[in-house]
Amino acid sequence: MASVEVNKLAPDFELEDLNGKMFKLSDFRGQSNILIVLNRGFV
Repeated sequence: MASVEVNKLAPDFELEDLNGKMFKLSDFRGQSNILIVLNRGFV
C-alpha cells in the first residue's frame, strides 16, 4: 500500500459509490476539502 506524506498529493484511486457509479479522487481536483468515508460493511 502506498504511503501518504504531509503536503504531498494523495495517490489517485477509483471507488464505487452506493449507487454503483465509479469515481476517482482526481475527479475532485481543485476543490478545497474532500472527505471520503470508507465503510467496511456491517459485520
